[in-house]
Amino acid sequence: MITRPRPCVYLVTARALVAPDARTLAGQLHFLGRWLDDAVAAGVDVIQVRERDLPPAALRPFVSELVARTRGTSTRVLVNDRSDVAVAARADGVHLRSDGPPVSRVRTLAPPPLLIGRSIHTAAEALTHRGADYLIFGTVFAGGSKPADAPVTGLDGLRAAVAAARTPVIAIGGITPERARDVVAAGGAGVAAITLFLPEGRSPGALGPSRAIEALRAAMDEGQKQR
Repeated sequence: MITRPRPCVYLVTARALVAPDARTLAGQLHFLGRWLDDAVAAGVDVIQVRERDLPPAALRPFVSELVARTRGTSTRVLVNDRSDVAVAARADGVHLRSDGPPVSRVRTLAPPPLLIGRSIHTAAEALTHRGADYLIFGTVFAGGSKPADAPVTGLDGLRAAVAAARTPVIAIGGITPERARDVVAAGGAGVAAITLFLPEGRSPGALGPSRAIEALRAAMDEGQKQR
């Protein structure tokens, strides 16, 4: 399972936001790797490598190196969308987009113990995709890396998804430590974010991996007490 006794802290990568001044792909990946090393050292539970435009020739070695660096730690590495790369790089799992193939089909390519997660946006989708090991639900709050006009579900939408799902539901979208507390109090299994983990000063609300993880842990522990 994706969850542990404490709620899950789930980091989603975006190398263009981590290293906006890098002039080459190699430079971007170098800074992305350093940023992820900080997150692993701080105890992040999950890293989803979400680099959609990265060709397999670059994505696979990057994921393979990250997997090697996280072995012996509590961090799991997932690959967005590309089950073939996840299997080849010996990652812990693959995360499917909301418009991706059925979980059952991906299972034939990526059998257990490979984890399969999926993005969903409604409680109805939580019912449809019960075969996933976990679900990422959003956008729950405004802000973060989503456009200002992106539709939000709020905590009521999250509660409905949690009630419909048979697997852990992790909230994404506009996550802050305070909102992470509310997510867990509402039944969420954890939170996923991009912006919050960015280096301090890179974006409003960015705390850097270490501070973000510490703040999220404390807030979600409070949320558990409120259930």
